Amino acid sequence: MKNKTVILLALLIVGFLVVFMTIKPVQKREVARVGSKSPNFELLDINNNKIKLDDLKGSVVFINFWATWCQSCIEEIPSMDRLFKSFSTNSEFKPITILYRDSLNNALNFLKTNNYSLPIYLNPDESAARSFGITGVPETYIIDKRGILVRKVIGPADWDSPNEINMIAELLKR
Repeated sequence: MKNKTVILLALLIVGFLVVFMTIKPVQKREVARVGSKSPNFELLDINNNKIKLDDLKGSVVFINFWATWCQSCIEEIPSMDRLFKSFSTNSEFKPITILYRDSLNNALNFLKTNNYSLPIYLNPDESAARSFGITGVPETYIIDKRGILVRKVIGPADWDSPNEINMIAELLKR
């Protein structure tokens, strides 16, 4: 009986050692910070055309993560749509909404029903969300013409307010 206990204990110790030796350390992922270079990632538009964030340097990029199941997102969209329309003639303003954990059909139906014209992008591998370290939706990131993240907003905002419009306008002047 004593030998069986010793053998069982030895097997348990060996098992634990094998498990701990095969576990790879978790690599700390660097997430985008205000004041630093924005991460680069690839998105797909609704026609499966690819776009890389680095390709938009020289433009002010407005990135919003959203979903139709998110009530705060739905409440924020009208002001975002008005903001996008107010800068629609400026080729240096690039609005990007990234659908997060939602179906494209849901988003297209929602936009059509409400007569919104937001540009929807997909990021199936969620690399964009990981790069920014999003904690939920909505979250918005504004990148200047040099590719520097200048603003991070967690939660909904009133995007067509004079302060927000002036902030975008100032970034476009630089």
